Amino acid sequence: ATYAVDAAPVAANAVMLTDVQLQPMEGEDVSRNIELPYMGAQEMLTAGLRAVLTGTFELVGSGTTGEAPGWSVLMRMLGVAEVVTPDVVEGDGTVEYTPVSDDHESGTIYFYMGPTLYVLKGARGTGELTVTAQGIPAVRGTWTGLWTLPADQAAPSIDLSNFVDPQVASKANTPTFTIDGVPFVMRSFTLNLGNDVQPRMLVGREAIVIVDKAETASATVEAVPMAVYNPFAKASVTPKPRVPIVLEHGTVVGRRVRVDVPTATHGRPSGFQNQQSVLEWTLPFTPLPAAGDDQWKITLS
Repeated sequence: ATYAVDAAPVAANAVMLTDVQLQPMEGEDVSRNIELPYMGAQEMLTAGLRAVLTGTFELVGSGTTGEAPGWSVLMRMLGVAEVVTPDVVEGDGTVEYTPVSDDHESGTIYFYMGPTLYVLKGARGTGELTVTAQGIPAVRGTWTGLWTLPADQAAPSIDLSNFVDPQVASKANTPTFTIDGVPFVMRSFTLNLGNDVQPRMLVGREAIVIVDKAETASATVEAVPMAVYNPFAKASVTPKPRVPIVLEHGTVVGRRVRVDVPTATHGRPSGFQNQQSVLEWTLPFTPLPAAGDDQWKITLS
């Protein structure tokens, strides 16, 4: 509720991550630069201290429609708003995530390493969503928080019941991937949130802030005839057409994920790939806002 005030997370707030890295004491070193009559090193003072946590969470719903998943707070710290619509009729509830330009939420992260607790306060970050064929859809996030002095503290027992088993991306489990309404055979899709996260360390205020964002997206798909879809034409004309991208993953109610990029523009196709003797395109996109804060949406249902 108040920036950088410890939210004191408890066992029920535990989050499940993979490929975790902690940079426990990032910052700058300021030299005193004293003029001396002899050679030698200068004393360095630490400044702008913060800590950085990187990890990946699986992109799957809570298992119940209209209930936020266990990774909800991690997503909200990425400059994202969450809207929960509870069930009216069983199974019709949703949880939606969209970008926001103002009033970015922040959080407190407790990281236990052996007997030591590291605390990141006022954490905000950026992330990248990835869906790869025969892989688990996931979001790789990087959260930066204000530094606090680590201290020994026994780790609590944790509750990960808010995290449910995912499904791999496949023909059966990922029924829809379209670009401008055209179905494509997809190898991979990424949506990078593109948040510019900066430490703002001033006298009277220290904060981690998201100062800007510029999303990018990319898809690797099987090539099709130009008569079916011509990415080169769409990337070369002015003005560029806005093309919607839709990805739907999951076959179990409560665990389904839909990604909408409604007004993307094509970048220049970055080349060809020969995968198993099949021609594939790598197509870059720029998700653009229409009315504002509507350049992408993730819906859990």
